[in-house]
Amino acid sequence: MSAVLGLLTAAGPVPAVNWGDIFSFADYVELVALLANSIIAGAVLGIVGGLVGVFVMQRDLAFAVHGVSELSFAGAAAALLFGGSVVAGSIGGALVAAILIGLLGARARERNSIVGVLMPFGLGLGILFLSLYDGRSANRFSLLTGQIVSVSSPDLGWLIGISAAVLVALVLVWNPLRFDSLDPVSAEARGVPTRTIGLVFMVLLGLIVAVAVHIIGALLVMALLVTPAAAAMRVTAGPLRVPLLAALFGFVSAVGGILLALAGTLPVSPYITTISFGIYVVCWLVQRARDRVRRAG
Repeated sequence: MSAVLGLLTAAGPVPAVNWGDIFSFADYVELVALLANSIIAGAVLGIVGGLVGVFVMQRDLAFAVHGVSELSFAGAAAALLFGGSVVAGSIGGALVAAILIGLLGARARERNSIVGVLMPFGLGLGILFLSLYDGRSANRFSLLTGQIVSVSSPDLGWLIGISAAVLVALVLVWNPLRFDSLDPVSAEARGVPTRTIGLVFMVLLGLIVAVAVHIIGALLVMALLVTPAAAAMRVTAGPLRVPLLAALFGFVSAVGGILLALAGTLPVSPYITTISFGIYVVCWLVQRARDRVRRAG
C-alpha cells in the first residue's frame, strides 16, 4: 500500500475529472451532420423563446413558465407511458396549464397561487407516470434534462411548425400585447381586450414551453424563456433592441449548448444553461460598469 501511495505522490496529484471523458471532438463533423435536426430545432427555439421571454419578463410570468413546464412534463410522461406522441403529450399538458393560469390568475397574487398549486401536482403526476414506465431509462431522464438525439424528422416538422405559428401570432398581437404588458390599466382604459390578450399570450407561452421541454427538459426551460430576455434588459431598453438582443442571446445559448453537447457525454441542458447564465453575468457586469460611469460623470 505504501508503495502505491509513493508512486501516486511521485506522479503528482491525480485529477478528479478527466476532461477527455467530458469533451471529445473525434468525428465531430460527422456528429454535427447526424444531429442537424437538433441544431435546427435549437436555433428556432432559441430565437422564438427569446422573443416570447421579453413579454414573460414584462408581465412578471417567470414563475408561471416553471408551472407550465411541470404540466408539460406530466403530459409528456403520460404519452411515454401509454405509447403516444411525446410532443403531443407535452403540448397538451402545457396548454392545460397555460389556459388555467390565464383564466384563473388575472392578478399577480392569484396567478402565483395557481402556479404554486399546479407545479407540485404536475411534477408529482409526471413522476408517477415515469415510475410506471418500464421502458428505457434514458427516455425518462430526457424529459427532465433534455435529449439532443430525440429530434426526429417528424418531430422537427412539428417543432418548426409550432414555433412558426407562435412567432406569427406574436407578431400579430405585438402592439396590444406590449401595451398591456407595460401599462395594463391604461391599455384597458383605451379599449384593449386585456383579458383576451393575456389568455392568447398564455397559450403561446404554453406552446413554446412544450417545444422547449422536448429539447432542454422540463426542469430548465427558464434558461431559454427567461434568462436571455432578462440579460437583454440589463443592457438596453429600446422597444426593438430588447427583443432582437433577447432572440440573439437565446440563439447563442441553444445552438452553442447543443454544439458543445455533441462533443460531450453530459445531457444538453447543462451546456445551454451555462452559456445562458454566462451571457446574463456579462450583461449584469456591463450594466454595473455603465452605472459607475454614469455616477462618476
